[in-house]
Amino acid sequence: MLGGTAVIALAVVAVRWLGQHLWLVAALVLVAAGVAAAVLHLRARVRQGESAARAEQLRHIDSFLRMSPKAFEHALADLCRRDGCTNVTVVGGPGDLAADVLATTPTGQRLLIQAKRYGPRTFVGSQDVQQVNGTYRDVHRCQLAAVVTTSSFTKAAAAFCAQVGIRAVDRRALAHWAEGTGRPPWA
Repeated sequence: MLGGTAVIALAVVAVRWLGQHLWLVAALVLVAAGVAAAVLHLRARVRQGESAARAEQLRHIDSFLRMSPKAFEHALADLCRRDGCTNVTVVGGPGDLAADVLATTPTGQRLLIQAKRYGPRTFVGSQDVQQVNGTYRDVHRCQLAAVVTTSSFTKAAAAFCAQVGIRAVDRRALAHWAEGTGRPPWA
């Protein structure tokens, strides 16, 4: 009981003091708001700088060749976002059913990208594009599909892509897309 009375008395004293020093409370609130605004502004500038640095890195094909396969998937997702795609998701991994990136294009079509971060002597083969063809419409509910590689396609794979309408984006086309001088896979 005595402790409760002491707490109430202390609260009354604190409220009276605050009432007499309202200018100090207002000043503290203004300082806190200013600090919070400065921190938020600084964080936004850091994010902008990181985004600009990443965008600049993605403008050069050599950076793609140094990436891990997972980093390559994320880089392709970044390119999709840069070029106006929404709902961009990196889904690659075991059991991805031939989908590494899913996105909605600027025209509203659902897009599946299968990423193949290969060395210059490893080519995307027919089996790779056939997997994409078997899943992009029925499993992933996409209207468009693209296989994007840091290498190139076998003749059979390129022919199959042309036959079924899968976009085959080889190293050269990827370099142009990344540099902003070429078309994205959905265009």
